[in-house]
Amino acid sequence: MPSLSGSAVPGPVAELRSSVPPQEDAPAAAICVSGVAVVRDGRPLLEDVGWCVTRGERWVVIGPNGCGKTTLLQVVGARLWPTSGVVDILGERLGKVDMRALRARIALVSASVVRQLRPELTAREVVVTGKTGSLVPWWDRFDDEDWALADRLLEDAGVGGARGIGDRPLRVLSEGERQHVLLSRALMGKPELVLMDEPAAGLDLGARERLVVRLARLMGDPEVPPLVLVTHHLEEIPPGATHCLLMRAGRIVAAGPITEVLDNDKVSACFGISVQVGCEDGRWWSRAETR
Repeated sequence: MPSLSGSAVPGPVAELRSSVPPQEDAPAAAICVSGVAVVRDGRPLLEDVGWCVTRGERWVVIGPNGCGKTTLLQVVGARLWPTSGVVDILGERLGKVDMRALRARIALVSASVVRQLRPELTAREVVVTGKTGSLVPWWDRFDDEDWALADRLLEDAGVGGARGIGDRPLRVLSEGERQHVLLSRALMGKPELVLMDEPAAGLDLGARERLVVRLARLMGDPEVPPLVLVTHHLEEIPPGATHCLLMRAGRIVAAGPITEVLDNDKVSACFGISVQVGCEDGRWWSRAETR
C-alpha cells in the first residue's frame, strides 16, 4: 500500500481545522503528565507515568492486554482522576478546571461510547450528536448545516451518499461501519484532541484496511489536532504516525519517535516474546522469531 502521509484531506476536515487554536496562541503540549499513578482496590493500573504530546504529533500507544493503555487514555481524556501525579491537558490542569468543559474539547473514540448510544439511532443521528457530546439528538437543536456536515463526514468515510448507511440504525451496522460512525461523530465536535481506543478491534481485513486508510489521511494532515491511537497490533498503525509509546504492567517501556521506539528489542521487551518488526511503505509488521 502506498504511503498516505502526505495526502490532503478534503471536505469536512477543512472545517475541523478551523477549530484548532493557532499555534502561537496555544501551549506547546496538548498532553503532559508527570508521576501519574492510578490505583484501584490496592492494585496499581498505572505507575509513575510521564508523557508529553506536542501539538502536531500523532502518537500510537501499544502494549499487551491489561497493561494500562485504556486507563491512560481515560486519564488524558479527562474522564478518570489519577490517584497521584500531575495532568495537564490542552493547557488546563486537572483539579483546576471544569472537567465537563475540558471533555467537550476532547474526542474519544471507544467501544464504551457505543455501549452508551441507543441502538435505534440512525448513523447520521449518532454523528450529529457529536457536536454537543450528547447521546441522543432530541434535546439539542441542530440546523441544516449541522446535518449537512454529518452527511459529509459519513461520505468522507466512504459510508455515506445515496447508498450509504446514514439512515440505517446503529444496531444493524457492521463493526467496521460503527467505527467509521464513531470517528465521524468525534470529528463532528471539532475537537482539539482526538483519542482512539482500539478502533480496529474485531474488524475483518477489509474493514481494518479501510479504517487504516482513513486514519492515515487524518494523520497526514498537519492541521488536524493531535491524535493518540491505542492498539495491540503494529499492523494497525496508519502511515503518518510520528511517535510511539510502549507500555507493560502499567509502566512505560519506551516513548519517542516511532522509528526509534519500534525495534526488535523494545517490542520484544514490551510483549515478553522475541519478535521481529519492520516497516514497508509506511506500514508496520511484526512476527515471532523462530530459531
